[in-house]
Amino acid sequence: MPLGTTIHNIEITLGRGGQLAIVVGVVAKLIAKERKSATLKLPSREVHLIFKNYSATKILGRVRSKCWLGKRPKVRGVVVNHVDHPHGGGEGRALIGRKRTRNPLRSSCIWKKK
Repeated sequence: MPLGTTIHNIEITLGRGGQLAIVVGVVAKLIAKERKSATLKLPSREVHLIFKNYSATKILGRVRSKCWLGKRPKVRGVVVNHVDHPHGGGEGRALIGRKRTRNPLRSSCIWKKK
């Protein structure tokens, strides 16, 4: 990773998973790289030395960066219009816009008992 990169979920010991900057919104900054180690600046302004072969997660920063990697945005069915999704529509924060879900032929999907 280049210098100045913001990262989170950093391992301290190999194989134990992320132990530094694991809370949402907390990031560490990569400020120097040497032979086998890297220097990080933590949110507490503490400087920490770790090995380079430990894992960390790079923060992409904005949605467009994720799209370049092929990760599409996810939109819940409740928040779209009723013509786009069976759960869409409604006023305000309604749970499901339609009373009954509909199939593409516009007939009700609920079977009536005879």
